[in-house]
Order: sequence, then C-alpha cells, then structure tokens
Amino acid sequence: MQASAPAPASSAPAVEVRGLTKHFGTNVAVDEVSFDLPTGRVVGFLGPNGAGKSTTLRMIIGLTAPTAGTATIFGTPFHDLEDPAHTVGSIVDGVGYHPGRKAIEELRISALAAGIERSRCIEVLELVGLKDVATKRVGQFSLGMRQRLGIAQALLGDPKVLLLDEPANGLDPEGIHWVRSLLRYLAEEGRAILVSSHLLGEVARLADDVIVIRRGQIVTQATVAELTGAASGGAVVVASVDDVALSRRLVEAGAEVTPDDGHLVVRGLEPEVIGRAALAAGIVLRELRPVTAELEEVFLELTAGGGIG
Repeated sequence: MQASAPAPASSAPAVEVRGLTKHFGTNVAVDEVSFDLPTGRVVGFLGPNGAGKSTTLRMIIGLTAPTAGTATIFGTPFHDLEDPAHTVGSIVDGVGYHPGRKAIEELRISALAAGIERSRCIEVLELVGLKDVATKRVGQFSLGMRQRLGIAQALLGDPKVLLLDEPANGLDPEGIHWVRSLLRYLAEEGRAILVSSHLLGEVARLADDVIVIRRGQIVTQATVAELTGAASGGAVVVASVDDVALSRRLVEAGAEVTPDDGHLVVRGLEPEVIGRAALAAGIVLRELRPVTAELEEVFLELTAGGGIG
C-alpha cells in the first residue's frame, strides 16, 4: 500500500457525537448517545442486533436525520464537509452492487462522482486483493469478495475517518486477519476508525477502545484492557518455587490470596508490588500475570437483557 501523509497530529477528536437521538414513531432507536472518535486508534462499536449501532453510524454520515443531538467530523457536520469523499469512508448496512457491473466499473462510477482519479480504483483493488478480478462481474463474487469491494470503495478517497459496519462479514479466517492488519496499519497512519462487529474475539485483537451500546444507550466506554481487566476484579495469578511462604508474605502486605490449581490468585496488590515482595523474600517467581476476562464475557454481562431485534 502506498502510504499517504498521516493526518496532522491533534488532541481534538476526529468525530464528536453529542446527545445523538433518533425516534422512529414511538420507538427510541438511539437515546442521547455521546462519544468521541480519536485519531490514530481503532474503536470497536459493540451491541446486540437492534441496539442502535447502524442507526448511529447512519446519522454520523447524514443518511438518517437525528431527532436531536449532533455529530461532527473534524468539527463539521457531514453534509457541510467541503470534501466528504476524502474525509470519511464508510460501510453501513452492508454492501450492495449491481450484479451486472464489473468491480472496476463500480469503483469508477464512485470515483467520477467524487472527483477522484481513475488510477485510484486499481490501487484500492490491489490493496484489498481484488486486482486480478477487476473486470469480473460483481454478481459472480462471493460474499467475502463483495465485502472486500466494499472496503475498497470506503478507501477510494484515502479518507482520514473510516466508519465500518461489520467489515469482516463473510470473510474466511485469512480474510479476517487481513482486515485486522489493514485497519491497524491505517490507524497507525493517524486515521480514526470505528468498527461495528459481532466477532468479539476479533475486536479484542483489533481495537484499542470499545464502546458498548444497549437499547440505544451507551453502557460503557473504555479501552479493551480496562474493560477486560476490570471484569476480572483486578486479580493477579502468581506461581513460585515456594507458594506457601509467598502467600504468607502477600497476606502480611494486605493481599487476599487464594490457592488455585498450582498457583495463587492474588487480589489487592498490583503485579509490581507482588514482584517486589517476592524479591525481598528471596522467592523465585515462575509466573506473574494479571487476570483478564474475555471480551465476550464482558459484552454478555453488559448487554444482558438487551434483546435481539
């Protein structure tokens, strides 16, 4: 991939969402949602089906008018952006193309409408691994290939912000790994990336931060490490050459220590403090690691009763 110039470093978020609300009749689909999307990071946007993820994304890029609240991109609403194609790329509500058109034709139509050079179409097809099927009709594409084409279209304007709804949908394990590597690369270039996904294990490997939405409301915003670490209760797993002596030392230091299948589970002390206590006692450690919960466990707990719709 030919790297573009990174976005200018700034402490201001790329996207600011404030009090975003959407009513469909008496149904409240999104209820006073607020969050920031920083540059240089991948943010996972998680929630059950019907939680309000897609509606929120649609409001950010102007496809759905909010009932209340605002969404701005670099301080400007989407409809007022001078060059939206070079500012925001998106996949929202899946990808759909005319089955009779060739892949390159689909991209050229979009490029022409946005004032983008035709040569960029081949560049993004090569980037997503579709250059060899550029002249193949989209109706002959697999779901995974159409998803790659959707990502190519989102990247057509080399945007600073990417809003992607289920970008790995239909991809095989190799394709999912490719999406992860691509998005990490783009974030490292300084882009802001918001990814909605049901692949929670993949989000845990991909995202820096997570926003969880339930019944139209944000229930938590945190880094992945904070979210999974907090769910574990701050426990630390320790194993040593003398667990009995180490346990005694740690209890004296104010920890709660529980033996568990050949190691100790310690609460109330940070790993660094545990390591220093072992060193002072001359006890060699064989293992010292924080306990972290799986993101899936945390998600299910946070969204329990959220409903599917």
